[in-house]
Amino acid sequence: MNKKNTVSPNRPSRCPDNTAYKQQRLPAWKPQLTPELVLPSFFIISLFCLVMGIVLLLAATRVKEIKINYSEICSHCSKLRENSSNWEKECLCFTNFTLQESMQGDVFMYYGLHNFYQNHRRYVLSRSDAQLLGRKANIQKSNCAPFATYENGTPIAPCGAIANSMFNDTIQLFYYPASVKAVKVPLLKQGNAWWTDKNVKFHNPSAHNLSSAFDGMARPPYWQKPVYLLDEANQENNGYTNEDFIIWMRVSAFPTFKNLYRRLSRTRQFANGLPAGTYGLQISYNFPVSKFKGEKQVVFSTVTWSGGRNPFLGIAYTVTGAVTLLASCILTVAHLKSRKNPNRGL
Repeated sequence: MNKKNTVSPNRPSRCPDNTAYKQQRLPAWKPQLTPELVLPSFFIISLFCLVMGIVLLLAATRVKEIKINYSEICSHCSKLRENSSNWEKECLCFTNFTLQESMQGDVFMYYGLHNFYQNHRRYVLSRSDAQLLGRKANIQKSNCAPFATYENGTPIAPCGAIANSMFNDTIQLFYYPASVKAVKVPLLKQGNAWWTDKNVKFHNPSAHNLSSAFDGMARPPYWQKPVYLLDEANQENNGYTNEDFIIWMRVSAFPTFKNLYRRLSRTRQFANGLPAGTYGLQISYNFPVSKFKGEKQVVFSTVTWSGGRNPFLGIAYTVTGAVTLLASCILTVAHLKSRKNPNRGL
């Protein structure tokens, strides 16, 4: 042995004492992965995924959904809104649709946008969370520019590109029963936003009244009303806690998306949902989409225990189960062949 590798017997060792505590010799169980254990586990996992996938797909197909695209129907309003000088002119458009089958239970009304990119980095960051919490924030140092202040220095409330581009079409639903005049379908404005958004992430500034809280501030350039008048019928649904505003501020990851707009108020003849028949939509058109080749639609949908109509999770479970089952069969055949020929490994 080389002298450099020898250790003097009198030299103190840095090795811990050979005890159960210092050497951490603890009782442990190490599974032995045998074919008899692995193959049944693969089959159980594959069957579980297949069953879950089929159940989720069946639940998704039970969801009733109808989409009404009103981009072409309201094309005259879209051309009117392209000229900023016409913002004060009201433009209404109407469209009818028919429900072949009744939509039982809770019915949700969404607005959908196509080709509207909310996932741009500068767009996503263009907001002031401190301002939306009702605090006194220096928005000039925030990411709200160029929608932070006007040229005269007046701050914008709420600031940022997300708030400035808020969807502001007004949609009303009418039901046409046989030989009876049109009935306005009651829709709920509140109770649509997430509880955490409504009670944690968004707060109005503290003041004697809401209008004085936003004194000295101006509405965003594309808005027709100041933030404290978003819902003139309900003062509790105004300011930064307006639920339409809160839902819009949660940006989408894809250019085609839908946001919850209203819920059906289950009263009178709509206690069980939307009955089959003819319906009409009256749309006050304020949100132009022709410049970016977008489209707008209204979506009515029911829900099940698994949510709305989204077959992705069911397809993912089914594909995973099928692939796992195929792998289980291949491994089983290879194992049986290896047992017949002991010289060959699995």
